[in-house]
Amino acid sequence: MIEVSGQGGQIQFDGQYVTITRKGFLARATVGKGEKRLHISQIAGVQWKPAGAMVNGFIQFTVPGGSERRSAFGSQTTNAAKDENSVVFTKKQMPEFEKLRAALDAAIAAHHAPPAPPAAAGSVADELAKLGALREQGLLSPEEFEQQKARLLAG
Repeated sequence: MIEVSGQGGQIQFDGQYVTITRKGFLARATVGKGEKRLHISQIAGVQWKPAGAMVNGFIQFTVPGGSERRSAFGSQTTNAAKDENSVVFTKKQMPEFEKLRAALDAAIAAHHAPPAPPAAAGSVADELAKLGALREQGLLSPEEFEQQKARLLAG
């Protein structure tokens, strides 16, 4: 579980869900208090603006059907502070947010990766032939051969 706290919001990531929680006065003044959960399958993109010496950064989650808009130069962070899918962070908080971002990138990529092809299963006859060869080489005792043969024929 990764937990990070930013300006007016906290994010938890358990490997499957991103939970954005807002508490306190700053949350009430910007987006509103409460909690929002997003499954990684719902996240279409992650926008990232690093914090600088004089400006805060933010992480923003894009969801299908969302109404994100590109902010004008100089107002990105201000607009992100008002977005329910964003959390603003300071330069001091940025290393923890970078760890969160890396974990999210990996989880989203894994979720969208094609499934691994099933392992090529040899026929029972092929497996029995291999076991027989191992018995002939003395690598399996006759008892071990019979146990493995029974396992193959039962399965």
